[in-house]
Amino acid sequence: MVVRAIVRDFLKPARVIMRDQKSYCGILVDNNNRKPLGRLWFNRTVKYLGLFDGEKEEKVKIDSLGEIYDYADRLRATAEEYLAGAIAVASAAP
Repeated sequence: MVVRAIVRDFLKPARVIMRDQKSYCGILVDNNNRKPLGRLWFNRTVKYLGLFDGEKEEKVKIDSLGEIYDYADRLRATAEEYLAGAIAVASAAP
C-alpha cells in the first residue's frame, strides 16, 4: 500500500500488484515480472528494499516501512519509465 501511494500520480493503484515469492515480496506493474517497481526483502532480521534502475536491482537497508518514503523519488522514476514506455508503444501502433 505504501508503494501504491507513492506512485499513484503516475500509475493507477489497481495496476500496482504485490506478488509473494519465496525469498521476497515483489511489487509489479500490471502483474508483469518484466515490470518490477521494487522488492521487499523482509524474511530476515535485516530488512531491504530492492529498487530498480533499468535492469539492475539495488538493495538498500531499511529499518521500518516508513523508510520506504525516503526512496519515493526512485520509485516514482521507475513508474514513470514504465508509463513512458507504454505511451511510446501506443503511439507507435498503426
